[in-house]
Amino acid sequence: MKTKLIVALDVDSFKEAKKIVDLLYPKVKIFKVGLRLFVAEGHQVVKWLVDKGVKVFLDLKLYDIPNTMKETARHICRLKIFMFTVHIQAGKEALEQLREIVFEEARRLKIRRPLIIGVTVLTSQNTSSQRIKSLVNIAKEVNLDGIVISVKDIRNIPKKIKKRFVLISPAIRMGEIKTDDQKRIATPQEAKRKEIDYIVMGRPILNADNPIDKVKEILKQLE
Repeated sequence: MKTKLIVALDVDSFKEAKKIVDLLYPKVKIFKVGLRLFVAEGHQVVKWLVDKGVKVFLDLKLYDIPNTMKETARHICRLKIFMFTVHIQAGKEALEQLREIVFEEARRLKIRRPLIIGVTVLTSQNTSSQRIKSLVNIAKEVNLDGIVISVKDIRNIPKKIKKRFVLISPAIRMGEIKTDDQKRIATPQEAKRKEIDYIVMGRPILNADNPIDKVKEILKQLE
């Protein structure tokens, strides 16, 4: 599978998000809605994206008791998004119940279910290979669809296990890497070489003088 670009809508308003999407779509077909935008604008921005034909990656990183996680997932299904994130550290019981409710709700609504993506360790944090392996094993045992993992950590996953997951990597930066809150960073080309399915980029695009030119540059590196 060719490595694809997801643009993170890390902004504070529906107006800002709409401006970015109108500029970049359909060159970019998948956009991430995270906590910042979702808390600011709620469901309206997700509904607008879905109605426009955009694939939505809802990145709320669910991490709570099993009942809260599964009932939240039920509501997420109704948004008709492409995929959403959960923290693998929430544990097997919570993840298994959540997965069951996602399948059940999608069948009830007669829609394609969203992919369930497990977050390993945030790329703003340092970690160990053992911790990554342990979390990936949990994701495998509960049959999650994919994992969010740093390009730098992909070496800790056996090839056979890696192939069963959709692989999503954040903390992607271009050559002009500057110091920010991300620790385990990589370039688009590195992600491509590691056979990452999706890279997530926000600030390098949103803060660019010309975001569409920056997107074209990134996509060229992924060819």
